[in-house]
Amino acid sequence: MIATVPAIDGLSTPILVSEMTWREFKATEQLLDRPGVRLSFLDGVLEISQMPGRQHETIKGRIGALVELHLETIGLDFVPTESLTLESETGSVKREADKSYELGTNRERPDLAIEVVVTSGGIDKLTAYQRLQISEVWFWEKGKLSLYALGDTGYTKIDQSQVLPRLDIQLLVRCIDLPNHLQAIKEFRQFDR
Repeated sequence: MIATVPAIDGLSTPILVSEMTWREFKATEQLLDRPGVRLSFLDGVLEISQMPGRQHETIKGRIGALVELHLETIGLDFVPTESLTLESETGSVKREADKSYELGTNRERPDLAIEVVVTSGGIDKLTAYQRLQISEVWFWEKGKLSLYALGDTGYTKIDQSQVLPRLDIQLLVRCIDLPNHLQAIKEFRQFDR
């Protein structure tokens, strides 16, 4: 039997393939390892999506630049793990954040994962990050930033970052929304204390 995957270009929602074992997922992952394809997995569901486009990458870059500027300002050592692939066979999960950071040194996993949402649908990203034990997850979607902190019973929506408590979220959002990158950096640098 020959399986085909629909064209990925111009895909507005992810393709979902259900009822896969971890072993089947790992074999499929090797077959679909090609430019322009991004794979995630949760509880037997494979998510196949198109690599992000210009709008996504621009916002991701802006958020990263501002977060890193804040980390420099407060003097916190960090490792930008970017879109590091995180997976757990026992948790039946694989996920790549758009940006991620280890805050401090000698961390086992990122403390912060950031997702820029341009398309809808797909696996439940918060469930995936919970299985991976990521302390905090941020979602940028339609000009809004939503923050979630991991607790004993899962993620709770929060208004202020717990991993970066001195970060002014309103300033961050305002600067993400500015049309000019240099202007955003200058304004953030001026008011981030």
